[in-house]
Amino acid sequence: MLNEVLALERRGLQLRVFSIKDPKDEPVHADARRVRGKVYYLALRRRWKPILWGNLRTLWRHPGAYSRTLLRALLRPRWSFFRNFLQAGYLADLLFGEPVAHLHAHFASAPASVTMLTHHLTGIPYTFTAHAKDIHFAAQPALMRSKIKNAKAVVTVSEYNRRYLMSFLEPLAKNKVHCVYNGADLSQYEYRPSGEKPNGLPVILSVARLIEKKGLGDLIRACQILRQRGRAFRLEIIGRGPLRRRLETQATELGISDRVKFLGARPQEFVREAYKRAALFVLPCVVTPGGDRNGIPTVLLEAMASGVPVVSTTVSGIPELVESGSDGLLVPPEKPAMLADALDQILLDRNLGSNLARAGRAKVSQRFSIDRNAAQLLRLFQPEGSDEDSLSVL
Repeated sequence: MLNEVLALERRGLQLRVFSIKDPKDEPVHADARRVRGKVYYLALRRRWKPILWGNLRTLWRHPGAYSRTLLRALLRPRWSFFRNFLQAGYLADLLFGEPVAHLHAHFASAPASVTMLTHHLTGIPYTFTAHAKDIHFAAQPALMRSKIKNAKAVVTVSEYNRRYLMSFLEPLAKNKVHCVYNGADLSQYEYRPSGEKPNGLPVILSVARLIEKKGLGDLIRACQILRQRGRAFRLEIIGRGPLRRRLETQATELGISDRVKFLGARPQEFVREAYKRAALFVLPCVVTPGGDRNGIPTVLLEAMASGVPVVSTTVSGIPELVESGSDGLLVPPEKPAMLADALDQILLDRNLGSNLARAGRAKVSQRFSIDRNAAQLLRLFQPEGSDEDSLSVL
């Protein structure tokens, strides 16, 4: 999302950013300081008084729209949707003082709910981007259908997701859903062939939240297989999450804790340097029992842009990015032995790794650059011939 905001601003769009949550204690992305648009926070816990007053002002300005939208919120049997209504009432008040031409939400869950409700209050058109968990994990299909119906257009990050979203719609409305792939800012990732680094140990790199759908348990089991084969390597995992202790215990029980380094959450500058020293990048995504899954992980784009050969799984939209054997290697999910074989191919054949890396960079340049992404989005936000240049992003 950050790259997208920066790319849209480079194209002259004036943005304001609204967050429905307060920031956490994660590392701050240095590129965030490049965002020119003002950032507002809509979380209720710390600002319930201004949110209350904002809702009262919106009620005073738009009594009919406010009453109708409040009724819609009360008919949904969830407190979270009523909270989204209060956030929308506050957002409508903020937009009264600084009008915008269009609203865009990232994620089809709460951000799209706030945006749809703000549309009902103000009439400002909106779009939203659906990613992965927010649609495949959706608990209220009727609400999802309503968000799509009221939106000017819906964006999603893969054809896999687009086909799924179209299942919610009548045939005549299906042209409303568009696939716009995630984009990488190629200027931020210097292409150079990966290889052996300090101590002569090839680095196997993974960057991910330590959660179930990333499949990191399969990666650790695959690395045990590699060790049994006598391969020399070091596994580095960048990211934080609830499964860290379990994964550390797994590495110890399998006897490879000396080969695995958990580096925790790190800023993007550190991650870019990690790509440079990696011999290969791996993200063995899975579909959880509850249906959670990735779309097209941005870290795969970043690794390919950096010239690192990638290994992943045939989950969701990943095969739309990685063509196995051409610009990366894919294996079925939850198959550690097959994952080990794929890693082994690259560790043993440096020419293969170089060829995959070169083709991966070329694909990202041609089909997944952030400038291409921004141009497609801009066409959806602004009707042809429009001179409006103000947008709010949630």
